[in-house]
Amino acid sequence: MTDQVKIMILGGVREQGKDMFAVQVNDEIYILDAGLKYPDSTLFGIDLVIPDLDFFEQYSDQVVGIFLTHGHADSIGALPYILRKYDIPVFGSQLTIELAKIKVKRENKRLKTSLFHVIDADTEIEFKNSNISFFHTTHSIPDSLGIDVHTNAGEIVYTGDFKFDLSAAPNYRTDLDRLAEISQKNVLALLSDSSNAEATLPNVSEQEIGEYVTNVFRNAKGRVIVAAKASNLIRIQEVLNAAYRTGKKVLLTGRDVAKIVRTAMGLGYLKVPKELLIRVKDLKEIPENKVVILETGQMGEPLNSLQNMAKKRHTMITIHPGDLVFIATTPSHAVETTVAQTSDMVYQAGGRVIELGRAKSTSGHATGTDLQMLISILKPKFVIPVIGEYRLLEAHKDLAVKAGISQENVIVTRNGDCLNYDFKQAKFYLTDPVPGDDIMIDGSGIGDVGNIVLRDREVLSDDGIFIAVVTIDRRKKKIIAQPQVTSRGFVYIKANRQLMQDSVELIKSTIKNNFEHKKFDWTEIKQDVRNDLEKFLYKKTNRRPVVLPVVMEVNQNRHRALQKRNGKNNDYHSVDVNKSGKRIIKKD
Repeated sequence: MTDQVKIMILGGVREQGKDMFAVQVNDEIYILDAGLKYPDSTLFGIDLVIPDLDFFEQYSDQVVGIFLTHGHADSIGALPYILRKYDIPVFGSQLTIELAKIKVKRENKRLKTSLFHVIDADTEIEFKNSNISFFHTTHSIPDSLGIDVHTNAGEIVYTGDFKFDLSAAPNYRTDLDRLAEISQKNVLALLSDSSNAEATLPNVSEQEIGEYVTNVFRNAKGRVIVAAKASNLIRIQEVLNAAYRTGKKVLLTGRDVAKIVRTAMGLGYLKVPKELLIRVKDLKEIPENKVVILETGQMGEPLNSLQNMAKKRHTMITIHPGDLVFIATTPSHAVETTVAQTSDMVYQAGGRVIELGRAKSTSGHATGTDLQMLISILKPKFVIPVIGEYRLLEAHKDLAVKAGISQENVIVTRNGDCLNYDFKQAKFYLTDPVPGDDIMIDGSGIGDVGNIVLRDREVLSDDGIFIAVVTIDRRKKKIIAQPQVTSRGFVYIKANRQLMQDSVELIKSTIKNNFEHKKFDWTEIKQDVRNDLEKFLYKKTNRRPVVLPVVMEVNQNRHRALQKRNGKNNDYHSVDVNKSGKRIIKKD
């Protein structure tokens, strides 16, 4: 009998993205997905967020593989940072592995191709303590897979991102027969996608969406400019099909086209009719009503490109009267405001906007009905809602209870939770947590930006910075020159001259008081200036800028050089030059 079964939540709950979970069977750990999330507006300057890599520091000798469900960033985006240090085998479908290689190569100069292994829905991998098998799922990218981890306590099933669509093309279709087969093995726990758990309306079939896109293109009087995520390959295929059916040509633009879209084309996952694609130089020769411009990218990149087109700042395309902008992906709550702002800019430029998400109920994620259908097929003993913000996990829990799962067997977790299965009592219980914090990526820095830095950035964004520079002579206990003050993002200096002058007088008073009543200390004198300025500026403006005092000492560099030259610490304090040009060294 298996001695130990654990489920570890490393990311992807109470948040959108950053999916990473682990199943431990005895001394082997199987990682399910390794994703990232894009920062919201509170993470100032942060590029990406990934799961806590300390987990691999502690458990890398037990990790036998990383198993990927699909090729979106929320599933594969953390791989480059994991594989920089740890040589862990990675398993996924052909397209998923190719996209993962692109991700890893973008961040790592050397790509260890030997770590990547292509599997499919018919693959079963035997390890010492468990077998890992897979099943087809429906998502917005082809060859998405769910994962089944076999244990002696029962199957642990992880769906990844999925939905049900019985009309989906073969590369996108969920294998219901395989799900029924898994259900016969006694499903212990189901880790299931919660991203769309609040949806009450069923998702429109992709076949119907394809027909809708075709009608939009057919009725367009001028150019059609489509904004879509590069990784939403099912939508890109529908755009290409609609253009072909309506006799239009397609220009591909966007940062990720050459990598993601063309990779999918090369593998045959995107079907592109001959002579459908054109280049920028061909635009002049083709009537505008025969042109589709497909702008792709990650997250909000297509929307940013649309804004640049509307403001005439795009390198290739400018929106003008008669253009139709078709936003082809359903935006998340985080970018709804950006979509509205973008639409307004397009209308001001003379174009008009159609949003697919407003016209059709569409998502790449399971609705509440889909989730209950999955539960009825698999009949799991435990349901663990994953992949979604807290309200979505709770909505998923309510759905599971209504589908017949007892309330105590639906476990809503948080990142870092470790669920240990008790064979005797036949239930999961929380044990010592595992690393589950966020690791923030800022430029080339990994994890070097913490809460203190973010707090400073937030303050800077709210009330700006106030800089005070003063030069002193600590021996004579006097200020050598008038303090200089300036600010950025705090007040308009020309309109607040009195405030700046009063600040200068306050600095002089603070330093004088420090000289008279305290023993000289660099840290203390700066802190006094900072504290007094913060109180003064708040009293005058009700704002709290970041106050940065810069206190310098006259001739201090020459002092240090002289001390070093003479091998002494504090025997000398200044150097003068007499009338004949000779140096005179004065002792303290």
